[in-house]
Amino acid sequence: MPGNAVEPSYCKCVSLNYNNFSFSIYAIQSDLSMMRLSLSRPLDGIIPPMVTPLLDPQTLDNAGLSRLIERMIEGGVHGLFVLGTTGEGPGLSYRLRRELIERTCQIVSGRVPVLVAITDTSVEESLSLGDWAADCGADAVVTAAPYYFAVSQNDLYRLVECLSTRLALPLYLYNMPSLTKAFFAPDTVVRASQLDNVYGIKDSSGDLEYVRAITTAFRDREDFSILVGPEELLVQSMALGAHGGVNGGANLFPRLFVRLYEAAAAGDLATVETLQQRVAELGHHLYRIGETESSYLRGLKLGLELMGICSSALVQPFQAAEPSNHETLRRFLNLLDQI
Repeated sequence: MPGNAVEPSYCKCVSLNYNNFSFSIYAIQSDLSMMRLSLSRPLDGIIPPMVTPLLDPQTLDNAGLSRLIERMIEGGVHGLFVLGTTGEGPGLSYRLRRELIERTCQIVSGRVPVLVAITDTSVEESLSLGDWAADCGADAVVTAAPYYFAVSQNDLYRLVECLSTRLALPLYLYNMPSLTKAFFAPDTVVRASQLDNVYGIKDSSGDLEYVRAITTAFRDREDFSILVGPEELLVQSMALGAHGGVNGGANLFPRLFVRLYEAAAAGDLATVETLQQRVAELGHHLYRIGETESSYLRGLKLGLELMGICSSALVQPFQAAEPSNHETLRRFLNLLDQI
């Protein structure tokens, strides 16, 4: 910046060459951070792991992002989780991750909490992304175990301690052992929960016994949020004491998952049975398209394109499905959308 101009301490999102223009951008970012919600404790309900709409591997589909966010909020979701597995977070460039966080916070504009995954192999990169999320108005950050290097439970605790003490936003843990090759043991979760800024955990292990162990460990801690990823385990996990779901299918059919959550919370078993069957049918039709390793992401994004919400482009090196080859799926999704 020229002259004696000083970057405002309350915003680090941009740095431009002309004073007048930079001032307007800083003011926008300050307004965004002021929109931050006071998170309920425990955070509960349906918090979709938001897909990252792309036009190509390095270009955000901004129009699609807006349509997607509005669809989910109109469907009654209780928050949004960006840059997780469903959001292809680890495969996106750092530039694109920051762009997505900023744009998402602008579109949401404080209507629901925005949680941002900051998982990385580098602690400093996690801290940097967490600071960016705070500046842009996000409400919390989320970390899984760092991948590649083997880590002990003590390593994981030190990671959480570092992030929770150095970041301004509340921190949620993300148990995803199938992809990180490490898991947050229940004892480690309990230990981490004693840190002031650790608010909960999302479990995507698919292991109900793990969910049972966590809910049992926190039976006297009503403020600690326990959320689950696998759609097929939402109802069973809530029966064990979980507070809601971070379910990918809610990108497509947010109201379906919100209704399922509400029915489970109310003990309405007849409605639960009906809606659970629809969720199962959705998974059967959608998550088995193409190569197994990336079929979940491919199917979900294909579904979103077939419904006119956003592009089906995936991060490299994954190959998107060809929409014209899936007219039967299009008809099924349109039918489900009308129910």
